[in-house]
Amino acid sequence: MPEEPQRGRAPSIRDVARLAGVSHQTVSRVLNNHPSIRPETKQRVLDVMAELQYKPNRAARALVTSRSRTIGILSASSTQYGPASSIAAIEAAARASGYWVSTANIESSDARSIADGLAHLRAQGIEGLVVIAPQVRVFDTLAQLSIDVPYVTLQSTGRDAGHALSVDQMAGARMATRHLIELGHRNIYHLAGPQDWIEAEARMRGFLDEMGAHDVPTTAPILGDWTADFGYYAGRELLTVRDFTAIFSSNDQMALGLMHAIRDAGLEIPRDISIIGFDDIPEAAHFWPPLTTVRQDFAELGRRCVALLLGDLDPAAPDYRGTIVPELIVRASTGPAAF
Repeated sequence: MPEEPQRGRAPSIRDVARLAGVSHQTVSRVLNNHPSIRPETKQRVLDVMAELQYKPNRAARALVTSRSRTIGILSASSTQYGPASSIAAIEAAARASGYWVSTANIESSDARSIADGLAHLRAQGIEGLVVIAPQVRVFDTLAQLSIDVPYVTLQSTGRDAGHALSVDQMAGARMATRHLIELGHRNIYHLAGPQDWIEAEARMRGFLDEMGAHDVPTTAPILGDWTADFGYYAGRELLTVRDFTAIFSSNDQMALGLMHAIRDAGLEIPRDISIIGFDDIPEAAHFWPPLTTVRQDFAELGRRCVALLLGDLDPAAPDYRGTIVPELIVRASTGPAAF
């Protein structure tokens, strides 16, 4: 009988080969889906791998195949819902395609941090790169660097269109604003995100464009920081004037803070003030009242992102460049204008 691997030691490719009664070259061919392997041999090897809980050594496979099967993600502000959801979606789509993901989080968007992040990913032999960064200046820096692998940028600036993929933030903002206007609201405030964020700028432009298209007068958007705390304090300040019937918040967290401030003032949503957010975070359906918001399909974004990268690696694959249109989710936080 073939010897079993020693206890306390991770099983190797040679352990699999011995127990399956094949050569280690055959096991390697199974791992790499070589067409010459007979189905019954392949199944026997796979059964042994499952029995031993064998996990292939990625570094060793990369040396043999000259391929790492690794996609790199260069990410800034990954603690925010949008970037974090994008990373999770890309990881899931990459795994489904037989790829690993390595993420380099850059804490600042200066040129040195970006260059260091790229160097870290290149050292792992990445075959493709995804850039998830909220600030325009990140893409200005990347344009000056040499990226020698296929790459995709998740953005909505219209720059580098040959590599860009994004959710249409302006379209989503226009949907949200139009929903309020169609409910009869004419005194609408916009609580925007940070000024240097690409998504915040696009959502603010969408709000202003839709207001202008309906000849509704606007006030200057309020620049926030994405947090519920900011939404709460902004709401308290706005309520000292209360010259509005609705607020479009650039994300759901700030909308939550606004709703808190409105309820603290003894007012009702949407009877007195309508609130609409953006992102459709998992908790948005459980706010009180449930939040009307704009949903971004991050799973689809991840699938398209990986498909676009693999399309660059395989010219026969479909072309997924372009934008994804978001969806308006109407819940109980919006209603007819109070006055």
